Amino acid sequence: MRNIARYLRQMVQATVLLAGMTASAVGVAQTNPYAKGPDPTKEDLEAELGSFTVTSTSIPRANASGFGGGTVYHPTASGSYGAIAISPGYTATQVNIAWLGPRLASRGFVVITIDTFTTSDLPDSRAAQLQAALNQVVSLSQTAGHAIHGKVDANRLAVAGDSLGGGGALLAGLNNPMLKATVGLVPYSDTQNFSTQQVPTLMIGGQKDTTARPSQHAIAFYNSIPSTTDKAYIELTGANHYLPHRTQYFPVIGRYMISWYKRFVDSDTRYSPFLCGTYQQADAANAALLSKYLQNCPY
Repeated sequence: MRNIARYLRQMVQATVLLAGMTASAVGVAQTNPYAKGPDPTKEDLEAELGSFTVTSTSIPRANASGFGGGTVYHPTASGSYGAIAISPGYTATQVNIAWLGPRLASRGFVVITIDTFTTSDLPDSRAAQLQAALNQVVSLSQTAGHAIHGKVDANRLAVAGDSLGGGGALLAGLNNPMLKATVGLVPYSDTQNFSTQQVPTLMIGGQKDTTARPSQHAIAFYNSIPSTTDKAYIELTGANHYLPHRTQYFPVIGRYMISWYKRFVDSDTRYSPFLCGTYQQADAANAALLSKYLQNCPY
């Protein structure tokens, strides 16, 4: 009888907690002006596209200021959105990261995938180019008649990158603590000390990466970031350095990146359970998916 009574109490507590979370989610959507789109689900976050219809605008290399040109993906709906600049990695071009453009933009962001000056540019150069790309996107948003006129909130900017671009994204955070978020995919950087990093930082690595070995790069970076800065590192089981280019990893990469940007660029706590809660805990316990999960929850 005691076991039955305990079970019933747990069921009631779980029901009350779920109701509270639902009410909280509705409240966030109603009171946070940056909370755009429907309440998130794991299935929706892993889908190729979200609820916003997206179009794109090219910035040719000749017209780019401080970077090698790029493509801007943006919602067609009116309104102001946070903006994200993304750098490719060593020997790569924006083609290699193009899948992230519509995936993120269709969740309510303006996204620019860039080409770098050369495909061998080092992380510090890529950091500067990411910031330059954000500056140009903000400028174009302030230009009457441009396709993204009025679409960028200059106070809500973020970066991401792959490999050397991932190292560049982390360095961009060091250089500009006003950024709202940074994401490094298999990040590579000779800079190992991120003890002054203030920007919320997510890193995604591969268990079998022998190019940017996690122990020497992402995990070392994570450990150097102060505990006062929101941070996370997820390591995909069996994945190597090319995981950002492998379609089988797109759903989980997309889910975490979208959730990170929604939480820190849009201040949308509806996404917290995917970073510090039910879904995150399930992932951390799934050795077939993740070989490591480091975080300093709650956030």
